[in-house]
Amino acid sequence: MFSEIIFFAGIIGCAVFAISGALAAAEKQQDIMSFILLGVVTGIGGGTIRDLILNKPQVFWLAEPIYLYVCVIASALTYFIAHYVASKHRALVWMDAAGLALFSVMATHTSLMWNDSWLVAIAMAMITASFGGVIRDVMLDQMPVILEPEIYVSASVTGSLVFLIAHHFQLDSSLSICLGFLGAFCLRGAAIIWDLRLPKYKD
Repeated sequence: MFSEIIFFAGIIGCAVFAISGALAAAEKQQDIMSFILLGVVTGIGGGTIRDLILNKPQVFWLAEPIYLYVCVIASALTYFIAHYVASKHRALVWMDAAGLALFSVMATHTSLMWNDSWLVAIAMAMITASFGGVIRDVMLDQMPVILEPEIYVSASVTGSLVFLIAHHFQLDSSLSICLGFLGAFCLRGAAIIWDLRLPKYKD
């Protein structure tokens, strides 16, 4: 049962991030192939880097191509329905927040399976949740959101920590995932709504 939850949460995370990549293409008025390319790299980019760092035998979307299919389908569908979205940028930001929260928890769980270190798990959460968006932003020649003073990576760390604490106290695995997701999503959502930012370094 729990393995099924992990599988479907990963599918949803890839789809959500793929949609955010496709919405970024919509903002730039790109063609359908650009939608698919940006959606795919956003959806699977962070997880690919995670698996390579953890030295897993096979990258997750090569082992289970359904993740790749989901990204392609979600991106292509976004091409046809994006014009119905009143504010593409706002939709992009919220889809990105949902993907961030999901991937933070999923990456933490995956890392714990391969390495017992909490620090490694948190690092993998940050990388998985943010690097797909970094690749997307670099391809669109715009400043990656993680380099802005917004609360973004901090939300990923929060979600990862909440999951790890719940896991440490042996709470139900599904509940641990939900709590971790809510921790990351609520903090990122609060930052979006109230424009919360970390203080900049001043010389």
